[in-house]
Amino acid sequence: MQMPITLMYASLFAIFALYLSFGAGSVRGKSGASIMFGEPINMALAEKVRRHQNFLEYVPMFLIVFAAIEINGGSSWFLFAVGDLLLIARIAHAIGLKHDNMSHIGRLIGAGGTALVTLVIAIYGLYLSIGPVTKLTVAMFS
Repeated sequence: MQMPITLMYASLFAIFALYLSFGAGSVRGKSGASIMFGEPINMALAEKVRRHQNFLEYVPMFLIVFAAIEINGGSSWFLFAVGDLLLIARIAHAIGLKHDNMSHIGRLIGAGGTALVTLVIAIYGLYLSIGPVTKLTVAMFS
C-alpha cells in the first residue's frame, strides 16, 4: 500500500530535522564543544541542541500515528490539515525556544500546537481502530 501523504510530510519533517541538526552542528563546530555545551555553557548551542532534541521527541510519534491513519483509510483532508498544523507548530517552536524567555509566543504556539495536534490524531486513530478491533475480538471469541 502506498502512503503518499505520509511520505510527503515525513520528507518535509526530515528536511527540517536536518536543518535543526546542521544549526546545532555548526555552533558546536565553532565553539569546539564536542558533547556538552562548553565551559562556560554556550547558551546559543544549548538552544539549538534543545530545538533539535525537542523535534525528535515529538515528530516521530506523530508520524507513526499519521501513517497508521493513512493506511487505515483515514481522511486525506484530515491528514493534510494536521500535517500542515504540525509543520507550523514545529517551525513556531524552533523560532520561540529561547533560554531566557519561557513564554515566547512561538514556543507557546509550538508546544501547545504540537500537543493538541498529536492528541487529535491519537483520538482519530483510536476512532478508526474501534470497528476493526471489535470485529477481531468478536471473531477471536466466537
